[in-house]
Amino acid sequence: MSELLLEVTQLRVCYGKVEAVHDVNLKLERGSIACVIGPNGAGKSTLLNAIMGILPSQGTIRFQGQSLQQMSLEDRVMAGIGLVPETRELFGSMSVEDNLLLGSFRRLRLGDAHPQDQLPTVFELFPRLKERRTQIASTLSGGERQMLAIGRALMAKPSVLMLDEPSLGLAPLIVQEILRKVADLRQTGISVLLVEQNARAALQISDIGYVLELGEVTLQDSAAALAGNPQVIEAYLGFGQH
Repeated sequence: MSELLLEVTQLRVCYGKVEAVHDVNLKLERGSIACVIGPNGAGKSTLLNAIMGILPSQGTIRFQGQSLQQMSLEDRVMAGIGLVPETRELFGSMSVEDNLLLGSFRRLRLGDAHPQDQLPTVFELFPRLKERRTQIASTLSGGERQMLAIGRALMAKPSVLMLDEPSLGLAPLIVQEILRKVADLRQTGISVLLVEQNARAALQISDIGYVLELGEVTLQDSAAALAGNPQVIEAYLGFGQH
């Protein structure tokens, strides 16, 4: 039986009087990938930020059976949730390796005897980062910066990794490479919650999918079923999405 890792129930997020996310229900099982697709302005990033504790929310967020509602952003990180934001938030003046080592801060705080032992794993997943380990982060290509942002998050050994638009601004071939690596995370037991405007690419690597429109989940199903759903095909998988 699959283990339920993250459960979001009737989540609501407001900006003043405007409700950006309305009664969203979402589940993520261990070792699986769930994607949230939908148009710009649908509330996808807001959803991730609320789960992370960056934005206040109403409703219930449970992680490994424990409520997160009273937990700070820092506590959620310490519990094992990681977020790679759309902006990537790298330290541009620091080297690739130093950016990665900063990602092991959670494990250092937890008293882990070997907080940096994920470095070989990250380099195995992203060989290009190993080649550029001494390079300054700001000089990397867009695809390499995305690899670095994901690699830094993996240094903390999160149980859940949330990715906000990892394909943003990247060439199609690089998008395929990045998402293939995300799919490989399944083998490590990491669960991934992927917010992605490139619906076709996201559904190809996901187990389950949610369609978010105007802050509400309008469809949810297995990724394969959504990829074959006429509504989804017409709205998100038509010409121009590759």
